[in-house]
Amino acid sequence: MVTFLPSRAGRLADVPSFARGIGGAESNVACGLARAGHSARWISRVGADGFGEHLVREIAATGVDTRYVQRDPHRPTGIYFRTAGERAVGSEPAGPEGAAGPDGSDGPDASDRRDASDGPDGPDGAAEPLAEVLYYRAGSAAAAMSPALVPREWAWSGRVLHLTGITPALSADCRALMRELTTRAPGRPLVSFDLNYRFSLWRNADAGRSGNGEGDGCADDGRADADTGAEPGPAVLLGLARGCDLVFVGEDEAEAVWGVRGPEAIRAALPEPELLVVKQGSAGATAYARRPDGTDAVTFEPALRVDVVAPVGAGDAFAAGFLSGTLRGLPIAERLRHGHLMAAAVLTVPGDLGTPPSRERADHLVALDAAEWGTLRFGPGWTDLPSPAEKWAETAAVEVPDP
Repeated sequence: MVTFLPSRAGRLADVPSFARGIGGAESNVACGLARAGHSARWISRVGADGFGEHLVREIAATGVDTRYVQRDPHRPTGIYFRTAGERAVGSEPAGPEGAAGPDGSDGPDASDRRDASDGPDGPDGAAEPLAEVLYYRAGSAAAAMSPALVPREWAWSGRVLHLTGITPALSADCRALMRELTTRAPGRPLVSFDLNYRFSLWRNADAGRSGNGEGDGCADDGRADADTGAEPGPAVLLGLARGCDLVFVGEDEAEAVWGVRGPEAIRAALPEPELLVVKQGSAGATAYARRPDGTDAVTFEPALRVDVVAPVGAGDAFAAGFLSGTLRGLPIAERLRHGHLMAAAVLTVPGDLGTPPSRERADHLVALDAAEWGTLRFGPGWTDLPSPAEKWAETAAVEVPDP
């Protein structure tokens, strides 16, 4: 969706102006992968309006293939406004009911602060105020995504398909699409799923299924989501996660949506995925990788220390970094570290997207021993610093005289 970020701190009522940007969980991951040197495609729907044009253009500028993004002449592109600050898991500032954003995004998510950040209290231990978020996404183009509009052939054409738990909250059609894409069948690629729990979206979706008319889903003919009697949000999310190969879930998300606490308990609730990554806030992340004998190899990597500018998008960046390592066939520990580095790149900029470090520099940092990794601290602009090879070239240029 199109995001509007405040020009200064304060309440929405007091912020004088906003800077336009782009956001959305799946598109953020696609942009991160493209900027890391991979081929990435974004499949979604936007309105046939100026915001949709801006969104598609900016995402394509990062190197993402946007040929399968559909323009809807009848529904708008979703937008949202936000203030600076954190947002608690399990409750959200109230916004317009019945909203949904492009590519299933609900804007900044609870997992955005978890990896490489100093946690919800900020880098210096001072409590950060909760952000205000105002959504305009009712009847958006993305809420009309369905198996009929998004053929399986499109989504299964790559090596990895990345999905999130935001999309199924948008409508019955979106839930049907998610079930279609996560069905195990010949030809299915590795399916990655980030829980990305949104309390307000599922509250509205569950209300709509109870028949009180407050649901935010929109069927293809524009009528309200009539998914009455369907599974509640936590059951939907659990079923989808169990059908995927790689699952990302925040420790606090799992407790909020399923009442499950701690990495081992989360793994017990999700035994099916071959690989489960539990994000543990400022502590780091733990990965459970299924061995051939059915047991798990457990790997923990601590998060980095970061001077946080804004927490928006860091969870998506972590997923992009981990998926980049997965596509490269790297060991699990290195994938986790690449996730932390990508998250640090986003945490040190104001918007949803940051410029990741070069692959050479990222690989150099990932190869540090545990003690050296623990001494790292990143602030704004750190990805613009020269790589080790560039530093050597500059030194050589100075020290080697002309013949």
